[in-house]
Amino acid sequence: MNIGALEEHYKLELAPLYESDEAKILFSLAAEQVLAMSTSRLMMQKDEAISFINMQKLLSILNDLQIGKPIQHILGEAHFYGLVFKVNENVLIPRPETEELVEWIISVCSTQFSVNSYESPKKLSMLDIGTGSGCIPITLKKHLPNTQVTTLDISADAIAVAKQNAIQIGVEINFITADILTFQSEEKFDFIVSNPPYIRDLEKIEMHNNVLLHEPHLALFVSDQNPLIFYKAIADFAKTNLKPNGKLFFEINEYLGKETVDMLFSKGFNDIELRKDMQGKDRMVKAGILMEEV
Repeated sequence: MNIGALEEHYKLELAPLYESDEAKILFSLAAEQVLAMSTSRLMMQKDEAISFINMQKLLSILNDLQIGKPIQHILGEAHFYGLVFKVNENVLIPRPETEELVEWIISVCSTQFSVNSYESPKKLSMLDIGTGSGCIPITLKKHLPNTQVTTLDISADAIAVAKQNAIQIGVEINFITADILTFQSEEKFDFIVSNPPYIRDLEKIEMHNNVLLHEPHLALFVSDQNPLIFYKAIADFAKTNLKPNGKLFFEINEYLGKETVDMLFSKGFNDIELRKDMQGKDRMVKAGILMEEV
């Protein structure tokens, strides 16, 4: 069988789960890794025959896709902001909307904090809450190399994955295993960022089975009764642990933008900005507290 024929086979077999274009992308991701070929080469050489060994590998990946396993878990990696991260069942797969949050933070650091991607005499300190794969803190450290980055997660398994990613990408991060609902520290930070669990139980019906069955619920879901539990705890922590004129960034539930803004306002935050993602959904919030140096 050649590349083109196997691509058509993928689209046919995955039709119950994925649209044709989605299945084509999944085949490309699988073939790129197994055949060590770029997407452009795959498109140009569809008549090229596939060896028996590689055919078996690609059919095995297809079988995993048919039972709903995410392609990132099958391949063991995910792309995020131009970097490649190891992922497994212990961490969330990095999402495109989180890249938009990272882009926003880098922009704010470049303008308000006068720090850019190059080495700078201006040193910043950052705390990320909810490490997961490490995609947020590692990417920020990569693009803001003069920033001291600390990241926290309740899951030791997630921390282990993130540590591997930090080594692989070549950045130094301070890792803490702790629960933000009870965590306390005297350290002060220029900015705090978090993409905490925010999906309500009532929203599970909207989700694809490859998320529900294969990604860690600990990092995804909150109760319908208290959906902002982590945002409230992090906001309280930020009030104590942000440096003067520091900033707090959240990725948020698209349905709870107003509630999140109102909560931050009630806790004394100002300079609150709610942003939509590229799909027009309320997805990010920035806030700060103006304080005088003591």
